[in-house]
Amino acid sequence: MEPTKYQKAIREACRIVGGQAVLARLLGVSPPTVNQWVSGARQVPAERCPAIEKATGGAVTCEELRPDVDWAYLRGSGAAANNETTGSEAAA
Repeated sequence: MEPTKYQKAIREACRIVGGQAVLARLLGVSPPTVNQWVSGARQVPAERCPAIEKATGGAVTCEELRPDVDWAYLRGSGAAANNETTGSEAAA
């Protein structure tokens, strides 16, 4: 069965950082957890996506890992555009 685009994204993240075990160590999770993401048994939790994006230097984005999440809002770009937050909140 062909891997999903989400599986391809997490596989690419593993490749960039040097493997599943390395990514697991960087994220503070177990290697079997990362393997479940890679195999498609479990979805990458949204709260892990920013750390994966950072670990890959932005090569694998939160949007690629979890397109179902409104990352523009969470990044502050959606709220900032609507002037719904203060500068300190948008920077967080």
